[in-house]
Amino acid sequence: MSPPRPRKGATRAADIPPDVLDALSRGEMQTATLAECMAIDQARLLRAVFPELSADALATADAACKLGILKRMSTIGALLLEELGTAGIERSRTHGADMVRGWACFMIGAHPELDLPARLVAIRPLADDSHFGVREWSWMAVRPHLARELDVAIAVLATWTSSRAEFIRRFASEALRPRGVWSAHIPEFQREPGRALPILSPLRADPSTYVQDSVANWLNDAAKTQPSWVRDLCAQWQRGDPADATRRICKRASRNLR
Repeated sequence: MSPPRPRKGATRAADIPPDVLDALSRGEMQTATLAECMAIDQARLLRAVFPELSADALATADAACKLGILKRMSTIGALLLEELGTAGIERSRTHGADMVRGWACFMIGAHPELDLPARLVAIRPLADDSHFGVREWSWMAVRPHLARELDVAIAVLATWTSSRAEFIRRFASEALRPRGVWSAHIPEFQREPGRALPILSPLRADPSTYVQDSVANWLNDAAKTQPSWVRDLCAQWQRGDPADATRRICKRASRNLR
């Protein structure tokens, strides 16, 4: 597949040109917007990329495509893992279409034999993907495992905060937001947000606005249930002569606090 040509992309499904949607659903180009991602005919894409799948697998995918986007992605990831095994992860992970790489994320999420550290090793290249959608699928696919083993997740992701790659640092924060987008809340962080400080504190002056926004959103989530904790933490971080990044994070984190 040739590299995708630069384009703005449609912000509404109704505005996607038929030829673009056709190419997207054949896996011949990458999405440029969330609207395009949501509009792809995943059942058609699945048949185009993996024509060898069984009739039963395709029937399962067809049924899943009538459901919400996360259920669609997780079901297709699980059936690809069952049909293709671990070799399918590598095949999907290196595909040129972002949606197929997203399926790789959910294949890793569905793998029954990976412990949490191994699962994070497997997802890391996808967490650092150049496409915005794949980066989101990467944390969504493994978040249930992170939430079930919070102490292990915190310990591993704390080491990711020192990565040179801003996408990896952002994953460390975004994957464990107390009220993650399109995902179940993490009650432990709603009660005790301080447990996440090994991840949040190293990022409090991160130079990347992408990371800053994630940390600020993490704290904004926490402020819904623990506003005093967020106020106190931001006050602590801003003592003395804080970095501009820290001030920006705290301002955004406090945007809904009175």
